[in-house]
Amino acid sequence: MTASRRTVVRHAPGKLFVAGEYAVVEPGNPAILVAVDRHVTVTVTDTADGAGGGAADVVISSDLGRRSVEWRRHEGRLVLHGESDGDGRQARAALAHVVSAIETVDRLLAERGLPLRPLDVSVSSRLHEDGRKFGLGSSGAVTVATVSAVAAFCGLRLPREDRFRLALLATAEIDPKGSGGDLAASTWGGWIEYRAPDRTHVLDLARRLGVDGALRAPWPGHAVRRLPPPDGLSLEVGWTGSPASTASMVSALHRRTWRGTASHQKFVETTTDCVRSAVAALDSGDGPGLLHQIRRARQELARLDDEVGLGIFTPGLTALCDTAEAVGGAAKPSGAGGGDCGIALLDAGAARDITHLRQRWERAGVLPLSVRPALEGTEE
Repeated sequence: MTASRRTVVRHAPGKLFVAGEYAVVEPGNPAILVAVDRHVTVTVTDTADGAGGGAADVVISSDLGRRSVEWRRHEGRLVLHGESDGDGRQARAALAHVVSAIETVDRLLAERGLPLRPLDVSVSSRLHEDGRKFGLGSSGAVTVATVSAVAAFCGLRLPREDRFRLALLATAEIDPKGSGGDLAASTWGGWIEYRAPDRTHVLDLARRLGVDGALRAPWPGHAVRRLPPPDGLSLEVGWTGSPASTASMVSALHRRTWRGTASHQKFVETTTDCVRSAVAALDSGDGPGLLHQIRRARQELARLDDEVGLGIFTPGLTALCDTAEAVGGAAKPSGAGGGDCGIALLDAGAARDITHLRQRWERAGVLPLSVRPALEGTEE
């Protein structure tokens, strides 16, 4: 009789930035995000004879990839097994966040004297559709889901904060410029206020103290707090049809001499004030106050775009925002801009305005997405 395969499944929601983009990459600056009800699912399966029939330690497959990819563990890293150099580079790039998440959990297991088990890891995503990337935080969601699934499969019971920290360490190894807000939204779910730690500092903690030590050490500047959803407002999401790279946009800003100038300081101060005021509006149920802050945040992103020339506002995002404001709502790009999604908040009772908004978006080439806030993050 064949022994049943042990399986652990974890889901992580995608995210949308509501306010605080760009400023949040600086440690301690606040942003508001909301998790959305489209998920990445990671399934980790035990095998009777080890992953890959004993030839590999880890097998990773994804519904976005061409096939399963086999890996061996070597000196704390996952090394491609049986791949040509060209195929290997392509596979590592496509699976970078999954690989880094597994490597980070492996380090924690080794530090705690726990065995590294063979893993068969399967990824499926609803944050893409027919190969289209919507900009809903798939990299963050797959990192969070992989950390949670692999840790649980290997017998680690980790609180939410530790799972977030492992995910941030994993993503910071790939690109320390990312704020980690997507990871927080995927971990906690719902509407959150988020402040980023200094990613260079936390990577240094992990190198000096180990991953386990970094989990226990203070992370200055970092905070996450659940927020109440907006009272009486409907969240509408539109996709412009143009994929964008958050990492590329943030990197482009980092290369500009604008950083450190008086204009940069004004942007951070104004954006921080918008976020704090928007948080206060959410806490008090002040819908009109929240709409006002979303409009201010749009204006400040537009000022940044005019001064630095990042290309945050594409024609599609501009049309998305203008259309929402024409029916009494407030709208802005969600995330780094340059394509992907925008958000709009409208009176939830104004059904005709919401229908009109969606119709006008479609005529402008903006696809209304059927997403809603996800109340829960990834499971333990």
